[in-house]
Amino acid sequence: MGWFKDQALVDSYLASLKSERNFSPHTLLNYRLDLKQFSRFLEGKKLSLAAVDRTIAREFLYHLEGKKYSRRSLARKVSAVRSFFRWLTREKKVNANPFELLSTPKIEKRLPNFLYEEEMMKMLKAPAPGGRDAALLELLYGAGLRVSEAIKLNYSDLDLSEGEVRVLGKGSKERIALIGSHAIAALRKYLSSRKKGDSRAVFQNQRGGRLTERSVERLIKFYARKAGLDKIVTPHTLRHTFATHLLGNGADLRTVQELLGHSSLSTTQVYTHITKERLKSVYDLAHPRAKRV
Repeated sequence: MGWFKDQALVDSYLASLKSERNFSPHTLLNYRLDLKQFSRFLEGKKLSLAAVDRTIAREFLYHLEGKKYSRRSLARKVSAVRSFFRWLTREKKVNANPFELLSTPKIEKRLPNFLYEEEMMKMLKAPAPGGRDAALLELLYGAGLRVSEAIKLNYSDLDLSEGEVRVLGKGSKERIALIGSHAIAALRKYLSSRKKGDSRAVFQNQRGGRLTERSVERLIKFYARKAGLDKIVTPHTLRHTFATHLLGNGADLRTVQELLGHSSLSTTQVYTHITKERLKSVYDLAHPRAKRV
């Protein structure tokens, strides 16, 4: 059963992910590409989905390892196929899930990159005051938004008098993000002088349309260099910084989870490792008895 014969099953599966689990278009695209790669692997062996057993599952893992993917990419690809077979089993298209007990290499835990408070303050001072970029940076840091959430914002999503922003997050989940006085002031200055164009969009480019994720990434890198920061800074770095600073200053994990829009607390818990690492580094530098001998 080649890719074109599998296509109807793949389409049904992806439709179920969209309707039942509210997956984003980006995630669905990755799943489609991963499943297409698996289908081509089966085509090369002239195998049907029903013929896949644990031996074939392990062969697919070895096939991926031979392509030198990162552990994270390899784990994602196997996870996509495992999830597909779980659905096929549920729908009685196959008898068992040969990927269920297949172990993949452990993913190394990477601590999210973040800025220290003094670095963040330098970053916020880099754009011209009162402009779009100053408002954008204040919002990304002040509310911990994903870049995709920031560029989708419409004027009607802002309630500056209450310090609230209505956000459409991952999987089209809506939440209310909070912003402080600095972000509110920056947004008011920018919105009072912005160009006409797509009047719904909060952040507009020079032609009056919405900013893109790519353009925001370029802006962030530019202002990081301008601020003299010797590290890679992305829009997501500001989101990591938002969470790290909240936890470092006493916020509880559940509150940060809610503000970030994480569906699982385990996703938020990575930030506790950052704050612990920072505490250790500060302790080692500051305490006379902390020096290792």
